[in-house]
Amino acid sequence: MPPPPPKPPLPSKHRTGVACDGHREVAVCVCGPGILAMASNDTNDDSGFQVRLDQWLWAARFFKTRSLSKQAIDTGKVDVGGQRAKPSRVVRVGDAMRVQRSGEVFEIEVLALSDTRGPATAAQSLYAETEASRQAREAARELARAERDGFRAPETKPDKRARRLIRALGDIDAS
Repeated sequence: MPPPPPKPPLPSKHRTGVACDGHREVAVCVCGPGILAMASNDTNDDSGFQVRLDQWLWAARFFKTRSLSKQAIDTGKVDVGGQRAKPSRVVRVGDAMRVQRSGEVFEIEVLALSDTRGPATAAQSLYAETEASRQAREAARELARAERDGFRAPETKPDKRARRLIRALGDIDAS
């Protein structure tokens, strides 16, 4: 009896290969359960693996729930290729997106597709943020931090005299 074949090496972070559907060769990267990245020079991609925009944003951890993702798309906080999109739009590898979330604006490019929500490290491998977007978010964060530095919350509750002054100042706005 021949010896058993050697076991394949343990999978690295990315397992890659080339798949052929009979018409063209496509480079495939399976990064985890439900994550599939495809690179092809054919713009008409009919590979069969399709992910809705709201589902992809949820899987990429931009929003906590799919309903929040759908609401953000419906209210115009997500642009794909510079245009408003519908939640049912199919996401493709290479799509450029602009996502507004809680005052922050992310400009990203889709690197991989996923229909399942995984750990944060897997979610970050689904997209690449542009350097300009990252710098703009850091600048906005530093500005907010600088504005907050001048504010000091009171150490105690206002006493009777201070409450009267607060109430008197509130009356100024009423007139």
